[in-house]
Amino acid sequence: RILHSSFAVAFVRASQMSMRDEYRTKAAEFQARASGESDRMTRLHFESLARDYEQLAELAEQVDTIYKRPKIDNSGKRARPARQR
Repeated sequence: RILHSSFAVAFVRASQMSMRDEYRTKAAEFQARASGESDRMTRLHFESLARDYEQLAELAEQVDTIYKRPKIDNSGKRARPARQR
């Protein structure tokens, strides 16, 4: 059972997302699946995946900060960097 809203996922994916955002979305999806799971081992597996994706999100944020990478849209084109004043 997938308990996330299809609308919310479609909305988030349609907008520009950094890797951090994509990893956080995936973490939330796995956490939602864990919450609805009655089997203990499966629930623990989903919770572990959610934690792993949260860690990936934190690392992606650090990398983006270090390298000041612009967001990439879903088409694979780089967004134009903001002008510096």
